[in-house]
Amino acid sequence: METVSTNLSFGGTQGVYTHQSTSTGTQMTFAVFVPPQAATDKCPVVWYLSGLTCSHANVMDKGEYRRKAAELGLIIVCPDTSPRGDDLPNDESWQMGQGAGFYVDATQSPWSKNFQMYSYVTQELPTLIAENFPADMTRQGITGHSMGGHGALTIALKNSDTFKSCSAFAPITNPSTAEWSKGALMAYLGADDAKWAEYDAVRLIENGARFPALFVDQGAADNFFEGCNPHALQNVCARTDIALTLRFQEGYDHSYFFISTFMDDHLTWHAERLSL
Repeated sequence: METVSTNLSFGGTQGVYTHQSTSTGTQMTFAVFVPPQAATDKCPVVWYLSGLTCSHANVMDKGEYRRKAAELGLIIVCPDTSPRGDDLPNDESWQMGQGAGFYVDATQSPWSKNFQMYSYVTQELPTLIAENFPADMTRQGITGHSMGGHGALTIALKNSDTFKSCSAFAPITNPSTAEWSKGALMAYLGADDAKWAEYDAVRLIENGARFPALFVDQGAADNFFEGCNPHALQNVCARTDIALTLRFQEGYDHSYFFISTFMDDHLTWHAERLSL
């Protein structure tokens, strides 16, 4: 692991790092904020997964999480959204390819060689974090935005023994049916619709996956509201014992103005559950 930069912020350290990934076969970049409490104790970890076209830098620059994370004693880990490189496959559409890994392990050529983002986020990067940062890996939460919200929900549902808390900002809740995600699932996973269900929060819940409680904020003025389909998640959770807190925020869109406004609420949600 190599350090790209570190900056003091709210008594903690905001760092950017790179390493050679065995999952993706590429150099990967990620950001970590370590709060001041980590000087004396290991701290719980909250993962933030970014959305389409984004990288680790979007939330680091615009998410406004450091003040609250420093107050609550949370380590914030921000991975990239895909492998990157001139010699890697890509697509002209912003909805797939580099910057749009959808947090899946691709099985189809040419994507399968490098686009192993599920394994990277759930296995390789957590090991690196545990080895290099004062992180209490027995207390992990996960959140994300849009495509990253989809990632947060599906990863939590598939790894409920690892994560103690899960939230999302405007997640793509049912990507098997959304026009802006179906093409990527087809490209990465093939034509078998059953494979898509492994990375679809609504269908995972329909097929028996469970998580104690989910917290979702959705902008009511989001131009991607239909594709996010919060009501699909609301309906499927209503048929289970999953406690869903779903808030529709009037006037808010899909941008980081929306995310930064409600970031404190999400970090507080995670801190309450990670303190148990």
